[in-house]
Amino acid sequence: MILANYHTHTVRCHHATGTEREYIENAIAAGVKILGFSDHSPYVFHKEGYYSGHRMAIDALGDYVQTLQSLREEYKDRIDIRIGLEAEYYPDLFADFLDLISGYEVEYLLLGQHFLGNEIGAPASGRGTTDVEILKQYVRQTIEAMETGKFTYFCHPDLIAYLGDDSVYKAEIQPLLDCAKALNVPLEINFLGIRDHRFYPHQLFWELAGKTGNTVIYGCDAHQPDKIPDDPSFLVAEEMVKKYNLHHIDYVDLIHP
Repeated sequence: MILANYHTHTVRCHHATGTEREYIENAIAAGVKILGFSDHSPYVFHKEGYYSGHRMAIDALGDYVQTLQSLREEYKDRIDIRIGLEAEYYPDLFADFLDLISGYEVEYLLLGQHFLGNEIGAPASGRGTTDVEILKQYVRQTIEAMETGKFTYFCHPDLIAYLGDDSVYKAEIQPLLDCAKALNVPLEINFLGIRDHRFYPHQLFWELAGKTGNTVIYGCDAHQPDKIPDDPSFLVAEEMVKKYNLHHIDYVDLIHP
């Protein structure tokens, strides 16, 4: 069973359901020791009137943290609750983002690069493409993100949906794996991708990760309470670890942003 899950969402991201308490109670019933909430982070965008509808609003951050602080105290004898955010790395906006969250108790960040560039007018990473320049940009941008030292781990690192030749994919994705290895950034096998039969987990990515010697961690990526612990996806992930000789860890040291 999964002992720790650091990838849990809330209704504030506008595409999850259930209460925090429901996620916590399900985790306790399943024997989970650590439950980290990492909802899609708010972001400070410079374009007036732009609204990013797949993440929490800036004015929801205070309630998010306060709610989890209260529940952490209430459940402290039954489970360890941690408070985090899942965030993209947007080069032009990242300093403002860090400044925004600095006033709140955010214990860790997960890197989830859903869009490239600075989001506005940029490609979505999970949209299928044969454009090698998009693949290269994804690799460059996520390497730069890992080099900031602000992210505890890289969730669904195989999100980039490159549909071109495998030999090109291998050559272009390898620097990402090498960087994660050198910086000791764990890579997440994402349960949402497994249960929804998405492009990820990308088997070639994990084959290369095994050869590179990357550290991997499991993430439920729960948007509904009953997706913790998600035993069917856990079993698939366990088979991947065995097949590709991956170095799996249950727990991770949190990096404070």
